[in-house]
Amino acid sequence: MSQPELKPPPAEGEAIAPEDAYREGLVTVDVDLFARTDVGQVREHNEDNFLVADLTQKSRGLLEANRKATIGCHGSLFAVCDGMGGAAAGEIASQLAVDILYERMVDGLVPGEHVERNELARRLVRSVEAAGLRIFQEAKADRTRRGMGTTVTAAALVDDVLFLAQVGDSRGYILRQGQLVQVTRDQSLVNQLIEAGQLTEEEAETFEHNNIILQALGTADTVQVDLTYAELRKGDTLLLCSDGLSGMIRFDDIRETLLQFSEPLEACKALTEKANLAGGHDNITVIVVKFDGKSLRDPSDAEPLKYRKYSLPEEPAELTSPARRLPSLTPAPAPTGPSPLPASSDPSVAGANNASWQEPGGGPHYEVDEPIDIPGTHVPTWIVVVLILGVISALAATAFLFLR
Repeated sequence: MSQPELKPPPAEGEAIAPEDAYREGLVTVDVDLFARTDVGQVREHNEDNFLVADLTQKSRGLLEANRKATIGCHGSLFAVCDGMGGAAAGEIASQLAVDILYERMVDGLVPGEHVERNELARRLVRSVEAAGLRIFQEAKADRTRRGMGTTVTAAALVDDVLFLAQVGDSRGYILRQGQLVQVTRDQSLVNQLIEAGQLTEEEAETFEHNNIILQALGTADTVQVDLTYAELRKGDTLLLCSDGLSGMIRFDDIRETLLQFSEPLEACKALTEKANLAGGHDNITVIVVKFDGKSLRDPSDAEPLKYRKYSLPEEPAELTSPARRLPSLTPAPAPTGPSPLPASSDPSVAGANNASWQEPGGGPHYEVDEPIDIPGTHVPTWIVVVLILGVISALAATAFLFLR
């Protein structure tokens, strides 16, 4: 898959190094974003958290509303975490997740030195894994926190490439030229039953156990991170959200709201309010990011948006070679079996104070080339049958099934 040229016309036949291109302003990706989290109408406290970070400036937090910023040579990071565990444990888990993600993503970055795409993707996966291990250790050490965990949907951007790391059922969508596509995959029981043909989308709307997820950070010492990617185009809009939003607003309503409100602040506010009007059964968290800039190609030459897994190559011996070049993206091969891949949410911040979602009708909206596999989470057919019959005791014998 071809990549845009990130350099000026060659000087004496030589290409400019990526880090020089950033310093000279030849790589320009602008973002306009806003994020909001809300307790909802039912829960007593908010267990969601979000993260917005400029990795180049090593800063986290929201930009001033309606103010654009340019992505630097180390990229940017956006994440939504939906905690679970009761009392304050879920809130602790999601806060630990965003803190560790940020700390690990900025650790060791060399000022002014461009971060390669594979390096950024590898950092993202390892940061999620580190967060999961830390939360697990904290829960093990403190009995009052036993069972705590959190979902994570994190997006890291460098050049024109967005990498997404997924554990759980928070979601990532991209809106392009009026088309909204879910570019992450829910790691949930109900989604797996749909994909296995054991449940229709209509039946899923009233499925008794649609609150069961297959993975979460902190519930085991290891997790299998689902790594995907998207190549951005001018005018793309990224939406990250917890299931307090997607569970309360239908897919088409989400799309129409993003189309109606072009400003991220207004879009976040409208989506949050709609989720609350629909019942607000869970905490609601939303991040909306709009992309522009001269380094992004026109959407007319883009392939259709879809869920695309990304396979990390073997780690190179030297990650900081001065002769590094931008690698091309390589889609993952069709799966043949399990193959594991090696900002504060304070309500006072930027108007943040209440939002999240999960789709009650229409089922998940993926664009995929082939069936998708979450390593280590497939449920045997006999368990599927038992679950459908209502024998919930089988859940105790099934790995990675957690009642939220």
